[in-house]
Parts: sequence; structure tokens; C-alpha cells
Amino acid sequence: KRPPGRGKGGGGGESIYGRTFADEWENGMVRHTKAGLLSMANSGPDSGGSQFFITTMKTGWLDGKHVVFGQVVKGMDVVQKVNELGNMNGKPDKPIAVADCGLAGKKGN
Repeated sequence: KRPPGRGKGGGGGESIYGRTFADEWENGMVRHTKAGLLSMANSGPDSGGSQFFITTMKTGWLDGKHVVFGQVVKGMDVVQKVNELGNMNGKPDKPIAVADCGLAGKKGN
């Protein structure tokens, strides 16, 4: 169940680890080298939660601050269309919702 007033409009929500969890960045982790990477949002040390973002270009300045945990495997055109809906402050002019997502299996499985 979503906490009241949370989890909608960028407000986040509770992760499987609780309200927040410790940073997971270590040397050798995936870097923000291309568009289509899924990365954890946070507001400082040990503040990870359930919010994430998808890169739309190379964003190396995020390395060491945000942890990459996945990538878009299909539908990058949709990500770019969503990106174009943002105004100068980055806020979309229209409501946007993720209707479905999932975990892709490794090739050969």
C-alpha cells in the first residue's frame, strides 16, 4: 500500500529495504556512460529510497553519487518522448505514469 501523499508526482515511496537505505556505490560499478541507464535517485549520503531515473545521455558527473542498476532494453523511443515533455525546470507539462515494468532475463535462459 502506498503511504499517504507519497509515491505520486515524484514523491517516492518506501523501498523493499524500508524508507531509506545506505549507499551502494563501489569502485568498478557501472558508470553513467550512455542513454537508457536506470539509476537510483538520492538526496545525499545513505538516503536511497524507491525513486529512480533513466538517463537520456552520457551523465558521468553522476558516477559515485547514484548507482546504476539496470538499462532500458526496449522502448528507448518512449523514454525520449517523455524527456521532451519536460519544461525548463524538468517538470513534465502533462502527468506521466509508468504502467508496467519488469525484470528481463539473461539471454539463453
